[in-house]
Parts: sequence; C-alpha cells; structure tokens
Amino acid sequence: MTQTDPMVSLERLTRHFGDVTAVDGLSFEVTRGELFGLVGPDGAGKTTTLRILAGVLQPSEGDAIVNGISIARNPEAAKPSLAYMSQRFGLYTDLTVLENLHFYADLYEVPRAERDARMERLFRFSNLGPFTQRLAGQLSGGMKQKLGLSCALIHQPTILLLDEPTFGVDPISRRDLWLIVHEMVAEGVTVIVSTAYMDEAERFDKVALLNEGRLLALATPTAMQRELDGRVYAVEVEPLREARDQLQPVSTVERAAVFGNRLHVTLTHRSDASAITTALHGGRFAVRSVTPIEASMEDVFIHQIIRAGAA
Repeated sequence: MTQTDPMVSLERLTRHFGDVTAVDGLSFEVTRGELFGLVGPDGAGKTTTLRILAGVLQPSEGDAIVNGISIARNPEAAKPSLAYMSQRFGLYTDLTVLENLHFYADLYEVPRAERDARMERLFRFSNLGPFTQRLAGQLSGGMKQKLGLSCALIHQPTILLLDEPTFGVDPISRRDLWLIVHEMVAEGVTVIVSTAYMDEAERFDKVALLNEGRLLALATPTAMQRELDGRVYAVEVEPLREARDQLQPVSTVERAAVFGNRLHVTLTHRSDASAITTALHGGRFAVRSVTPIEASMEDVFIHQIIRAGAA
C-alpha cells in the first residue's frame, strides 16, 4: 500500500436487515490523514457503515477495503490498525479511569514499557490526569466520552472510527473532544466520524451526506455550501410561521424554514429576492429585511434531499 492509496475504500457497500436496507450501495474513498464525516439523521445508515468498517458486521453485498485489507473477506486482519468507538463505548463502570486504560492496553497488547508515556500523553489531551483513581461510573457524560476516546487511542491506531462521539456531551467537553480528534488528524491518523449535528459537518475535510442508507452528496463542506451561493436568504418577518406557510407553496421557493426568530428561505435556480417580497406583499405581513446569507449545512442537507426526491 502506497502513501497515495486511500486508507478506506467503499465499493458498493450494502447491508440488509431482513427487508430493511440500512446501507444501500455506498461507494467513496477516504485518504490518509483525512477527517471524514458521515453526516445524516437517525436511520441514515451511519452506525451500520461504521460497524462494517470496524469488522463488527459483515456486508450483505459489496466490500470495504481498510488499510489494504478486505473487510468482506478478512475483517480480523484489519482490526489491529483501527479503533472503533461506538455510541456506548464499553467502559467498565466499576473500574477506575486508570484501570480502564490498562485493561484496553492489555486487550491491544500494548508493551508495558510504552504504557506510561502513552497514558501521560492521553491524560494531557483529555484532562483526565486528576481523575485517574475515579470510578468510570462516577464520571460525567463528557468525561466518559473522553475516557472512551483515550481507551480507543491507547494502541495508536492509524484509522479511528467514531460513532456520534459528541452526542449528549456538554459544550466544553465537545470542544475538548474535537481538539483531541484534530490533533490525531494532524499526526496523520485517518478519522471517520458520524454525526447527526449539521453544524459539526463544517469541521470535516470531506463529508458524505447520507439519508436512508444512500449517498446524497460527497464533497468538501465549502463546495457543498457554494452550490447554494446566492440562493439562501434570511427573512425577518412577522408573523413568522404564517409567512413560512405563505412561502412554501411558491414555485420559486425550494424551502422555507424557521431559524430562531427568522426564516431561512432557499430559492430555486434563476430566482431572486423579489420572489420572497412578492409572496409576502400586502398588509398581512411586516417584512423587516431580506438578506442573502451563506448556506448552513442544514440548508445543504435539505436541498440534497429535495433534489434526490425530484430525481
């Protein structure tokens, strides 16, 4: 395997659960040292995809090549080079922070002579140093996630698979988790992260937008947002929800949705703001401003769903 070869390559990857197709013919590549995002709502196929890449599930059809190894043919051979952190990472609540780390070091056969240096580094990343003797069951949610990530990193994997690592985590712990992940990427680790948080999608080098097991779009966040340049407007108007309902049937409006105390309105191609002001003309609505804005990743995702439905 050369430096230019992809670290992970999906080839028509498919997984059925009875009559349900959880992953539907996914094909894409993840390069070495890339922070790659699987982004989509619950039921999009993110967790199933990661579990296949981790060798926990066998694909029904297709294959994934992980570090040059076929997951369909030899999943066990790929496992030493990767770490998988599920939504409910397997911490032992009746063991201390330090005991959990030693347990996973034993599991991954980390040499005793290397453990102290590795743990010291992980404590520095995670800020768990003062809590080494605390039971894992007594940690906060964010600290449990950081301990889980530290356990996943103890054997210095070249590929890291993280399944919604910031779900239910407080903002400070979320920031700390991302700092750890970005430092791993800076050192050349290939990281694939699943998330349902659209605002996190902008962190990734490349994003695969998934819905109902299918790939809607694959590109950098910037490229995805650029596709909607000049088509998304923030509208300050009252009454807000009535204005949204007024705009939704308009043929030149692709989407109108409430964002806080404003509307985000996405227009079709070759439309301009006059479509909005015309639809809201009259005494019923008080329009304060109609301002072009940069598309959010949520705008992008909904646009891709609408486009896929129209195809």
